[in-house]
Amino acid sequence: MARIYSPPEGLNPPSLKTENINSYWDDCEKYVSRLKKWAKKNGSGPEAGKSIFFPVADGKAHYIVFSIKPVQLIHVNTGDAYQFQYAHRLTASDIREEIRRSESFRKFFKR
Repeated sequence: MARIYSPPEGLNPPSLKTENINSYWDDCEKYVSRLKKWAKKNGSGPEAGKSIFFPVADGKAHYIVFSIKPVQLIHVNTGDAYQFQYAHRLTASDIREEIRRSESFRKFFKR
């Protein structure tokens, strides 16, 4: 069973700037990058710091892997901040498969 955490103190998500939504999304990218670096440095295993996504409603739930043994994820609360209703049931093999899928998907669309 996975444990889901909020981001650590000091790594707060950007506040929504309705007057300039592009600036908000740029700030979100920087925030996720900092969060990934923090997870990779402080987490454990080769998967630490990698993103996984799950479709929810009209968007996606975003998590960053902190550890595989035990499974620990950090919820990325940007945009709509969707949460995957079964995230707590994820196993190490589920996480590895989602990482593989996400990376394959990004490589495919980078072309």
